[in-house]
Amino acid sequence: MNSLDLPARPQDTRVVVAMSGGVDSSVVAGLLKREGYDVIGVTLQLYDHGAATHRPGSCCAGQDIDDARRVSETLGIPHYVLDYERRFREAVINPFAESYVHGETPIPCVSCNQTVKFADLLTTARELGADALATGHYIRSRPNGAHRALYRPRDSDRDQSYFLFATTQEQLDYLRFPLGDLPKPAVRAMAEEMGLSVATKQDSQDICFVPQGKYSDIIARLKPEAASPGDILHIDGRVLGRHEGILRYTIGQRRGIGVASGEPLYVVHLDSERSRVIVGPREALETHKVYLRDMNWLGDTPLAEIPAEGVEIFAKVRSTRPPRPAVLRQREGTAIVELVDGESGVAPGQACVLYSDDGNEARVLGGGFIGRSERGAEAEAMLSRLGAVPAQAHG
Repeated sequence: MNSLDLPARPQDTRVVVAMSGGVDSSVVAGLLKREGYDVIGVTLQLYDHGAATHRPGSCCAGQDIDDARRVSETLGIPHYVLDYERRFREAVINPFAESYVHGETPIPCVSCNQTVKFADLLTTARELGADALATGHYIRSRPNGAHRALYRPRDSDRDQSYFLFATTQEQLDYLRFPLGDLPKPAVRAMAEEMGLSVATKQDSQDICFVPQGKYSDIIARLKPEAASPGDILHIDGRVLGRHEGILRYTIGQRRGIGVASGEPLYVVHLDSERSRVIVGPREALETHKVYLRDMNWLGDTPLAEIPAEGVEIFAKVRSTRPPRPAVLRQREGTAIVELVDGESGVAPGQACVLYSDDGNEARVLGGGFIGRSERGAEAEAMLSRLGAVPAQAHG
């Protein structure tokens, strides 16, 4: 076996590297070239939003494509640019806007990995005769019987597992993540050593296609109905003011709500059907149970075989939070995660990622998107009186 757990010698193994134009994927290409692999660099042109293509922290557009091309020339590897703008718009940008219309807080990076990068690009890599597709993500995989299993990286500060939970088993078996055992400073040092022009380049931002980070401008243009004004209600039923569109709010938000009150207020619910923003005290955010949709399971035991009493796992409901103790259950085909200690600011559309434990080398067991959440009994009752909680949330 070679360093990628493939049977042939490196020189007889073709690897396509997804090159975004950043330092991480550039170093992956350099490392594999140094080891003697037959490396092909592929860059996807995903969007063209004027200023966004030249600002620091963009990805897969404008200057980034030029950077990937220069790195490939330095390394002496072939490089191709594929125009995926239409596909990216259909699979990532449009659903992103649609999700906000329905009061959700989507994660476009997950959608991009699900569709464009790990589905479409993976197909292209196979068409190029590649034995594997390598990326610069900070996550690890290793053999697990006839397949591969996914693990958090050694460097927890760079952990990208939250954005990769939807990787299917078939994709995982074909993908390789050479940076999973490396800290970021070491990667930058390697880029310097290789003489790569991107060695000091700024990291890309989460929402790469949004100029100046103003996602509300894009959503308002694509989905004007999301900018419809409406009432700001206290969870106890009082009308506190008006807003200019639910797209400007997220669950858990404290600042910029637009109403004055003698108590700290947080956004606790977005009622898209009535264009209402419902606010309340911090305790109204406390969430104990989430219902998942589009579940992707990577555990060894089939999801359908999980016992009625559930299994103890660890769950991560926001990218910046550590995995916390939880219990995974199945009810009528729906995955339900009970958060042992509770969490606040849990928003529909976000991911709930499941792990074997809370350590730096925990196995990623999969996860799903949060369809709805269940808070404490008092908050649920108050939201129900406002007609803001679907009936099935109490099931």
